[in-house]
Amino acid sequence: PGEVSRAAFVGRVWLRILKCPCPPSSAALELSVNDHAADFTLSTELGPPISLSCLVHNNSQAEELLWYRGDGQVGLQDGNKVNISNICISPVNESDNGVTFSCRLARDRSVQVSVILDVQFPPQLSGEESLLVEEGKDVTLTCNSKSNPQGQTTWYKDNHSLTLQKDHHELYQTSEFFRLSIRKAQKSDNGTYSCVVESPLGNGARDFHLIVEDKKPVFPTEAIIAAAVVVAITIFFGVAARKDKIFKVW
Repeated sequence: PGEVSRAAFVGRVWLRILKCPCPPSSAALELSVNDHAADFTLSTELGPPISLSCLVHNNSQAEELLWYRGDGQVGLQDGNKVNISNICISPVNESDNGVTFSCRLARDRSVQVSVILDVQFPPQLSGEESLLVEEGKDVTLTCNSKSNPQGQTTWYKDNHSLTLQKDHHELYQTSEFFRLSIRKAQKSDNGTYSCVVESPLGNGARDFHLIVEDKKPVFPTEAIIAAAVVVAITIFFGVAARKDKIFKVW
């Protein structure tokens, strides 16, 4: 009887397992974004909006989709989440360049397709236009430059290509700015400096007006204060010594 009971129990357990609905595996599911089933780069330009459409393939049930911009989740309306989901980036600007947009399966976020935006735009320059420096002091002209693809930068002085002098001029460049440092500025450094950036999409320029003023004389502050104190004390004692005469006059 004990063996029969155990056999019946095992049979009931297997029956329950067979009747239990198992969730479909996500291994066979695929996503595509704008007909791309793998990660890709999308080249675009400033201004016009772009649309990204994510679609579920090989699904046997309704699947919820999620969109991410970098690490942040994008808010979607209820009717834009199941089996197909669309997002629109409008207007496209410089901050979208290099950003990754990812469409992911909600119940298995390892199933995803990502697109990196390659936003191309001509040089955009900025920086302090006028600089005043005392003769003998150091000064730095910073040309902030954004462009994609990155442009070639050149410095000019008074409309002529700048001749760099060793130990007097120093250049430093990154993908976002171009610096010209002038050590111990001289009167001959006065003038208009131009930062010119050339790229396949166009050129950009920014002028910087540098004024080197006369070196200010150095006053011995401590000596002046000490002299003022001595004068004040002398006057005080002089008045004190002659107070009797002063009172008699009055």
